[in-house]
Amino acid sequence: MILTKTTVDPISLEVFKNLFAAVAEEMGVTLQRASFSPNIRERLDFSCAVFDAQARMVAQAAHIPVHLGSMPASVEFAIREFDSLAAGDVVILNDPYHGGTHLPDITMVSPVFVDGQVRFFVASRAHHADVGGMSPGSLPLSTELYQEGIIIPPIKLIDAGKRNAGVLGLITANSRAPEERLGDLEAQLAAQRIGEKRLLSMVAEHGEARVSYHAAALLDYSRRMTEAVIAAIPDGEYSFEDAMEGDGQREFHIPIKATVRVHGSRMTVDFTGSAPQVAGNINAVEAIVRSATWYCVRLLAVDDVPVNHGCFAPVTVITPPHSLLNPDFPAAVAVGNTETGQRVVDVVLGALSKALPGRIPAASQGSMNNFTFGGNQNGHAFVYYETIAGGHGAGEHGDGLSGRHSHMTNTRNTPIEALEYALPVRVLEYGLRENSGGAGLHHGGEGIRRVYEFLAPATITINSERRIYAPYGLAGGASGKKGENKIVRSDGSIQNASGKFTGSVASGDRVVLETPGGGGWGTIES
Repeated sequence: MILTKTTVDPISLEVFKNLFAAVAEEMGVTLQRASFSPNIRERLDFSCAVFDAQARMVAQAAHIPVHLGSMPASVEFAIREFDSLAAGDVVILNDPYHGGTHLPDITMVSPVFVDGQVRFFVASRAHHADVGGMSPGSLPLSTELYQEGIIIPPIKLIDAGKRNAGVLGLITANSRAPEERLGDLEAQLAAQRIGEKRLLSMVAEHGEARVSYHAAALLDYSRRMTEAVIAAIPDGEYSFEDAMEGDGQREFHIPIKATVRVHGSRMTVDFTGSAPQVAGNINAVEAIVRSATWYCVRLLAVDDVPVNHGCFAPVTVITPPHSLLNPDFPAAVAVGNTETGQRVVDVVLGALSKALPGRIPAASQGSMNNFTFGGNQNGHAFVYYETIAGGHGAGEHGDGLSGRHSHMTNTRNTPIEALEYALPVRVLEYGLRENSGGAGLHHGGEGIRRVYEFLAPATITINSERRIYAPYGLAGGASGKKGENKIVRSDGSIQNASGKFTGSVASGDRVVLETPGGGGWGTIES
């Protein structure tokens, strides 16, 4: 059989699906191995993907869901900013209002030229442990974007192969750990180069026309597969509401409402009725909301549907302007990515549980339990960021997983050895939080208890949720246990910390973080 650019069959489609995914995977391996910070090297808080010439995502590695669903906006803004791009260009950005999520997530976008024309893009996004702002770790209890760190609009870090040393210097000078930032940025640049190299190797082996045609065929395949998933949902309108617990300025009820409308093979998810934008740091830009919604639809697929632009096409997401889920610049957004994105998932899945009773699990922990700290020891600055796992919601087929990251985060917990080696802290306890999962026919997963002892003074910031409203159970199952944050001072006194807290700790003080358990599923049979 003679293969042409229009020859697409199940075998060739599977081959190219894996070829494209392998490019993104190798970019990720390169980024991890070359990085400096524990957050990237150990926790794997980064994502890589391949896009076509129209900025449509073709393939991703199995990285962070909230990154990958929102990265297309970064590529679109990078293209929009420049009338033309040249071979060797690398565009860098982190502005949440121009394709980013929150400021620590720095994205790089590179065009891939074939015969003088842009045929593909490769992109990487990594969470940098500090990009400035009013508190170490760059996730402050802010009231405007300017307080959260350096804002990088789409700008060329590499221009036709020539490095813009001024831009690189400006970014690193705004971090409390400039050498670490430089190392992590260099790692991203290495990932960009390997992505471009591998794509060009694909084109050299298979021909540009055939590679591009299979990229388009993969998008169409994923679209049809997603349409089939939606078509299996009964037509109708399904609503659910949950809430955030505060915005870092005060604790109050902040509703998020989703109405899912299913008609044939199309779905609309409408967030009208959600809270207006708030003063504090939990506002979430549209890209995050779309990403969280698409993720929920992807969960419904039984088969292994390639995650690309085609998955997004059958789903329309409506976010009311000036709202918590579509704020106006320069509203604070530091943890809209990490916390509000998790609640969007809870709400969309809650609505889908009414359409598909029995198919949808109870709520997982519903927080990333963000913990940042920084200070100085012996004249050297240190800064750190991590998220902490918790319990998964139980479902029809069994108990929820314990002590695992869930939904919009897909990172690891930082190994104790790596944390203690790099920073002046000792981890005194790290284990499952017993009896924190919700009861039911199937039990919710257990949360985690993690206790840090500080060996030097530091400023800490906690951004967490599910400290007031517990993760819900389904089908008669009980809610998971709410999380708790405490500071045990060196004199033995205990300070209860709210879900969003910033303050100082002295040498000998301990921080205790107990994460939520997952909701239970089903009524216990008598």
